[in-house]
Amino acid sequence: MPTQQKLTRFFELLRKHLRGNIRSLALAAVAITGYSAAEVLSPWPLKIVLDHILLEKPIPLAWPTLSDFLKRSPEIAIAIVASSIFAIALVKGGFSYLQVYVTSRVGYQMVHLLRSELFAHLQRLSMSFHNRSRTGELLTKVTSDTAVLKDVFAGGVLELLGHLVTLAGMCTVLVLLNARLALVALAALPLLALTIFSIYRRGKASARSQREREGQVAAHIGEVLHMTALVRAFAREASETERFQRQSETTLAESIRTARVEAAASRTVELINAAGVWAAVLFGGLLALRRDITPGDLLVFASYLSGMYKPLRNLAKLASQYSKAMASAERIEAILATEPDPAAQFGGADPGMLRGDIEFDNVTFGYEPGRPVLRNLSFQIAAGEHLALAGASGSGKSTIASLILRFYQPWSGVIRVDGRDIRDFDAPLYRRQIGAVLQDSLLFGSSIAENIAYGRPDAEHQQIEQAARQAAAHDFICAMPQGYDTVLTERATVLSGGQKQRLNLARAFLTDPRILILDEPTASLDAESAGTIHGSIRHLQQGKTVLMIAHHFRHMDHVDRIIVLAEGSIAEQGTHQQLLRNRGYYSELYQLQQADEVAL
Repeated sequence: MPTQQKLTRFFELLRKHLRGNIRSLALAAVAITGYSAAEVLSPWPLKIVLDHILLEKPIPLAWPTLSDFLKRSPEIAIAIVASSIFAIALVKGGFSYLQVYVTSRVGYQMVHLLRSELFAHLQRLSMSFHNRSRTGELLTKVTSDTAVLKDVFAGGVLELLGHLVTLAGMCTVLVLLNARLALVALAALPLLALTIFSIYRRGKASARSQREREGQVAAHIGEVLHMTALVRAFAREASETERFQRQSETTLAESIRTARVEAAASRTVELINAAGVWAAVLFGGLLALRRDITPGDLLVFASYLSGMYKPLRNLAKLASQYSKAMASAERIEAILATEPDPAAQFGGADPGMLRGDIEFDNVTFGYEPGRPVLRNLSFQIAAGEHLALAGASGSGKSTIASLILRFYQPWSGVIRVDGRDIRDFDAPLYRRQIGAVLQDSLLFGSSIAENIAYGRPDAEHQQIEQAARQAAAHDFICAMPQGYDTVLTERATVLSGGQKQRLNLARAFLTDPRILILDEPTASLDAESAGTIHGSIRHLQQGKTVLMIAHHFRHMDHVDRIIVLAEGSIAEQGTHQQLLRNRGYYSELYQLQQADEVAL
């Protein structure tokens, strides 16, 4: 499939941006046209000095007054013509500044638009997509790949236009001066065009590979930095450094290959251009000796041909940049072309104030095709009921929580809340009434107050403090250097596990959810911290529908009902005491856990 057909969404976004900056682009086009005109005029003052002042060649009949002035006052004429060289340089500089400023502004705005669109689109993609993707590579696409596009799609198109205008103007003037000499001088242009096209073809493949390698390196860096403690615990620093060096060397080789293509292209253009100048000077010099052209004409030819080197070299450079940009555009398009998760869409029905009735009706779901985790699962949770899910690892406990949160869509069956299919709800409005306290404490690298208020950013400080008190977190927060304004590190290393969990509980308290999902938030804590957390949880649970994912069974006597899962289906259900008396699967799991705790 042609690249242009693959980049539908990307080019649509690009057109949208460029249409919004049509005035700026028009101003840049005027600046480029002015610069090109000044470039074409640059050698003419020297021609006037050489032909019409020093050699006293007559001015064409259309300029008789100018011819008389040059004969009467040659000194003043030279001064005026010399000043015109500086004036032309000023005009070129002014137009060049305007063009660079305008196109740079449009380019940076384009980067901002692309990054914002990509980031927003990533938020709408399914959890399955994020589970498959590597964070470092996504980060490279959002930051580095968008930056690559700035110079080409904002300024590059206009720069190409400017170069073409300059070349067209110079070629026109050369043909008007002497068609035969122009034919000789410009004979190398087709070869230059083939060279530039070859640069683009070779550079694109190399650039695509280079961008992919850079994404892999970024992904590796992100993973290792995120798991620094694990790397050090197993003394794998040297191994990870060696692995990084191997990946980086591959990227280095690809980068050098790309640079070699660019360097070879630039030198090829220079040599071809030099050949054109050589032919023009040789043939033009013979014509000048025969008085078929003036020395000034030969000067204009040589100057134009030398001047053509810059735009031609820039065209070759632009071809290389364009190949890199297309490789980055294809990587960005791969994200934009990924359909958003229907569960993440806005615009559904407003769920209103939920009561908290939850129903699973013949729900089947899995993370990989053909490998279901839940199989025709059906159960109900009454509003205000406290339900626990128990079972071995992989039985589907966390999957049920994820489905209630609409992180995934069931393959078949329906999940209802208050008798309504949750797929009909506006996802953000629905999720705002669900609180989740997970086993892993998730905190941002921002202030403690901002972390607590993450689900309710408009909360006042008094409300944040009240939520912290309910979660038994107020005292240790006040002991921090800046209290609630203390900025946490990315992994909140200054806090203990129990303190992190209490901040997560405070966040849930502040949102006052109607449905509360608890993924055994005390599983990895010591007994004292776990006791404090459970006291806060019992306070938080009041008046809410609670779903607890149980990894340990020592607190199961506080829940109204336990559903025991085995291979994605319900094995048994009842209260803690009922299930122990039945001596079924739950009792087996309980006895095994008790034996493990005694052994420890």
